[in-house]
Amino acid sequence: MARAESEHGELVLRERREDGAPAILELRANGAFVMDTAEHTSERALATAALALVDDPRDVLVGGMGLGFTMHEVLADTRVERCTVVEIEEALVGWMRDGTIPHGQTMLADERANPVVADVSVALPEANASSYDLVLLDVDNGPSFLVHESNARLYEATFLDEVRRILRPGGALVIWSMDEASSLQSAMASAFDATEARPQPVRLQDRDEEYWLLIGRVRQENADR
Repeated sequence: MARAESEHGELVLRERREDGAPAILELRANGAFVMDTAEHTSERALATAALALVDDPRDVLVGGMGLGFTMHEVLADTRVERCTVVEIEEALVGWMRDGTIPHGQTMLADERANPVVADVSVALPEANASSYDLVLLDVDNGPSFLVHESNARLYEATFLDEVRRILRPGGALVIWSMDEASSLQSAMASAFDATEARPQPVRLQDRDEEYWLLIGRVRQENADR
């Protein structure tokens, strides 16, 4: 349906049909499957679990747009006043805006949606201190399953310290991962007041899978360590 080349490689939006069922949209980056419209349980689960961690998630930052389902679930929470979605691929945001992704225009019609075309590793350090209540990262399937090799820096101490800086008291970072990522947990423990690795059961294509939510919290009293 659509294809784009950037410095990050090839991005392809495909349509497939299975046994006469409605068309399914599939997103691939450099040939690797990213997600499709047939199954977005994990994207919704990430948002739902993350929102439950914070008492007042007025400002939420989502790293990675995908097909928009995490953002959509975040905006379903009436406490959210703004959801900033940082997406590195300009073409993907364009496909959401121009209707190439059919549900994209409806999702972005919510005035609280704030898509930003940027590398989250660059955009986040440019944000003001204590400007977000919740940060969700779903640009990969964790540090062991990278979409782009450059994403490795998102799981290192320097970036995690920047996430800590932009979170308000009582805020949290939640990272979606296919495994427990023990080295990432250690790095998060150095940056945050409390950390947790929470198993997240997901039903995918008629099978049960277990993913992980890696959580870093800022204590409520103040944002200073």
